[in-house]
Amino acid sequence: MSDFFWNDYLYRPLLNILIWLYNNWAGQNLGWAVVILTVALRVMLLPFSIITERNAVRYERLHERIAGLEKAFKNDPVQLKEEIRNVMHQYRVSPWAKTVVLGILGLVLVLLYQVFLGGMAPVTIARALYEWNDPPGVVDTMFFGFDIAARSLLWSGAAGVWVFLDLYWTQRKSAQPASKGEVMYIIFFPLFVFALLWWLPMVKSLFILTAMAFSGTITVLRKAFVRTPKPKAAH
Repeated sequence: MSDFFWNDYLYRPLLNILIWLYNNWAGQNLGWAVVILTVALRVMLLPFSIITERNAVRYERLHERIAGLEKAFKNDPVQLKEEIRNVMHQYRVSPWAKTVVLGILGLVLVLLYQVFLGGMAPVTIARALYEWNDPPGVVDTMFFGFDIAARSLLWSGAAGVWVFLDLYWTQRKSAQPASKGEVMYIIFFPLFVFALLWWLPMVKSLFILTAMAFSGTITVLRKAFVRTPKPKAAH
């Protein structure tokens, strides 16, 4: 039953959408089909992304408020703890929206892995296509000179570097100094991402880079149009 649900309601629909994009919008280039699929998915998840960006604004305000409190109550640790508790309650943020986005992107990433694991042979694809979808014949998996069905040191490295820079700049904007654990996370998590993506076909790196580029664009737009006000001085 679970295999039927996975194959008929998740794997086959994704494969058919990907091939339809390949035939109609991507100029019969599978790399561009993956990019278009990723952008379309992120647009569909845009309401959740907006909530996540709103939460990011609240986090920025929270960090600035805590920094102000630490200066105001540096000689009164008991009162500082109480004030921080009150501010944390005021700016509490639920991570459910980000969890939804990451969960769906993770699911699509696994499905893409299955698509490429099963092979892009014309016969294999034709068996899984719906009647309204035209068989593409031999599928072009080359993208800017790289085969997205093969491993790529360059593209997995680019994804690892992007993750590192994102974590680094997020920490730099924080009012709190990084703990030893956070420093280790900033260093080793991108290395883990790089190693994992290098072990997998390049399509995973392409998918993740496109998703991160979309997220980065949303963040830039948010910072351009939504200003974080200065926190009120603590009394």
